[in-house]
Amino acid sequence: MTNTNALDPRTPVIVGVGQLLQRPTDLGDAREAVELMRLASEAAADDAGGRDLLSRAQLVTVVKGAWRYSNPAQLVADRIGAGDARTALTHDGGNTPQRAVSILSTRIAASQLDVALLVGAETVWSRRRVRAQGVERRTTIQSDSKPDEVIGEALPMGTELEWDQGIRVPIHTYPLFETALRHHRRERVDEHIVRVSELWARFNAVAVENPYAWLRTPMTAEDIRRPSRRNRMVNYPYTKALNSNWDLDLAAALIICSAEAASAAGVPTDRWVFPHAGADGHDTPFLSNRDNLHSSPAIRAVAAKALQLSGHGVDDVRHVDVYSCFPSAVQIAAREIGLDESRALTVTGGLSFAGGPLNNYVTHSIATMAGRLREDPAAVGLVTANGGHLTKHAIGVYAAHPPDGGFRAEGVQPEIDRTPVRDCVGDHDGPVTIEAYTVMHDRDGPERALFATLLPDGRRAWGHSTDTATMADLMQADLVGAPARRTAAGAVAVE
Repeated sequence: MTNTNALDPRTPVIVGVGQLLQRPTDLGDAREAVELMRLASEAAADDAGGRDLLSRAQLVTVVKGAWRYSNPAQLVADRIGAGDARTALTHDGGNTPQRAVSILSTRIAASQLDVALLVGAETVWSRRRVRAQGVERRTTIQSDSKPDEVIGEALPMGTELEWDQGIRVPIHTYPLFETALRHHRRERVDEHIVRVSELWARFNAVAVENPYAWLRTPMTAEDIRRPSRRNRMVNYPYTKALNSNWDLDLAAALIICSAEAASAAGVPTDRWVFPHAGADGHDTPFLSNRDNLHSSPAIRAVAAKALQLSGHGVDDVRHVDVYSCFPSAVQIAAREIGLDESRALTVTGGLSFAGGPLNNYVTHSIATMAGRLREDPAAVGLVTANGGHLTKHAIGVYAAHPPDGGFRAEGVQPEIDRTPVRDCVGDHDGPVTIEAYTVMHDRDGPERALFATLLPDGRRAWGHSTDTATMADLMQADLVGAPARRTAAGAVAVE
């Protein structure tokens, strides 16, 4: 039990966490996203021991979602009795919940804030079905209110050189990382997909035991890697089960306050979970300029800084949740942090199974981590957060006991910016070497191959192919490192 008498009253502490999902039989009972935020906030207050904390919130922060509210934090504040609270909205990015926790904790430690609420929700599952079936659902229209602040930073997530070749969204880029990583690890195609599917099967097993996971159906490694009617190939080498899933209705909330405010509210100390440290930074905003596609200097630097600030080493960490939109993100992060892939790398079950609610997954992972640490009060937990194309990163260290030197958070961007970068061109016509690739599928089969290639002088050029034989060859053997020719328009022919 925490000795509150010896604790700095400005120590930030998570006192309440709330999670929920909705999948009603009658779509008319499905609630809109802002209502799920209210319910998750009330669940977090109940978890802390009483709803009085909600009315004391001085700042309500909402994680940006796939909805049209202009200032959802105000809607939530009004509904929980904190109408005078300041409001905030995060930028896009899966890194933003952890980034927000670090910002709020820093303000609490600096006596700028006493009680804060962080909340987010997605209702993609019900919204799609309500529209498809013509069901009426009341939805709040809000467009004339703006939040008092925006948390995080906006980074451009692509260039015309990438877009011209059809490389736009994460389902295009993360399998590129995967094939680059496969080649870097010198794995055969067959042994690679077995290892990756076994990793994902361990994530699935955690989700099966998580009451807040969206998909809790047990899947074996073979189920995960084998294409089937329910698990079609989407973006080679990934089947549907190896992709992030955002077709869901989920919400999560965290109440963060000072130790002084927690004591004044009568929150039992066995509910307290302490942020120990946080760090953040980003890789090159544009994928085109990454030095390689199998590593992340930013994750390496951010993790090292977060652990250093917390006073812990990686071997001290007992519970981990690695951001898991796709297997390549987990593998790269584990290698950069120094985590053995064979250990448990998730407490939720990951974005394929527990669910990937756009930017809000990490609110769920922190909430779940808080529960794990309450059960294991001597342990240290680590949560990673990732936004964009393995671009924006935030990492937090947590425990149910207070940090020895108080909460600390820093950015490490200057260090990351000193790492090597690569130039990219769009009009190269001539020989290239294949650096990475994926084959995008529609429901009828292979549709388009996407390539990262390297010129003889080391510059990068993106490319594509719609040749049936080429796409078949790419899925049979590791062709990373193979010679090819690229036209000025980007068509790639493997030699």
